[in-house]
Amino acid sequence: MSVKPQIIPCVDIQGGRAVRLYEGDPDRETVYFESPLEAARHWAGLGAPLLHLVDLDAATGRGENRAVIRRIVETLDVPVEVGGGIRDQESAEALLALGVARVVIGTAAVKRPELVGQLLDAHGPEAVVVSLDARWPDVAVSGWAEASGVKVAQMTARLGQLGLETLIFTDVTRDGTLRGLDRDLMAQVRTLWTNTLIVGGGVANTQDADLLTELGIEGAIVGRAIYEGTLPYPL
Repeated sequence: MSVKPQIIPCVDIQGGRAVRLYEGDPDRETVYFESPLEAARHWAGLGAPLLHLVDLDAATGRGENRAVIRRIVETLDVPVEVGGGIRDQESAEALLALGVARVVIGTAAVKRPELVGQLLDAHGPEAVVVSLDARWPDVAVSGWAEASGVKVAQMTARLGQLGLETLIFTDVTRDGTLRGLDRDLMAQVRTLWTNTLIVGGGVANTQDADLLTELGIEGAIVGRAIYEGTLPYPL
């Protein structure tokens, strides 16, 4: 029996506001809420089981939004995961100490894979997620601005060996575009990663949600589609 995929609302934080970027470009933003807390409260009020927060300023080296994240964690009962600029054990553990349910490691998982192993050993697979952001077949890093020279297939194999349970895969060419998921790409990634797979980038409508079910993908992080109503939330 197929299991309905989990739709996880995304709150991207840049300059203290809740935004969405087009293809990950920090200079092509749409502001949806002046307050990220209000955005988080909105989705929590609609029954979100988990919120995905991204500190875009930390990801791009423009600053950080730790105080905003702390307020969201302290105000809401819904668990949150946080990504963006987590490149060492200290920054990951600082977020976990705030009450963040799990940290999302991106660039550092590619450049310093031993960090993932250290965090898994210290906190367990329930508290550590890796986000692979890709321009297929290559992994992109540093807020998607750089090619890493590493293939997605190499990284999934390495992460599996480290004992990672949950992987987020984002097709950066479709993130924030409402173009829909690339069926063939999603099928390839599903084959590469047999543990819990969450996808991001391009989810636009119920047809994309149906594709997740068809491929046995456990969930999707969704931003623009639920902010603009092309994908009903909750489903």
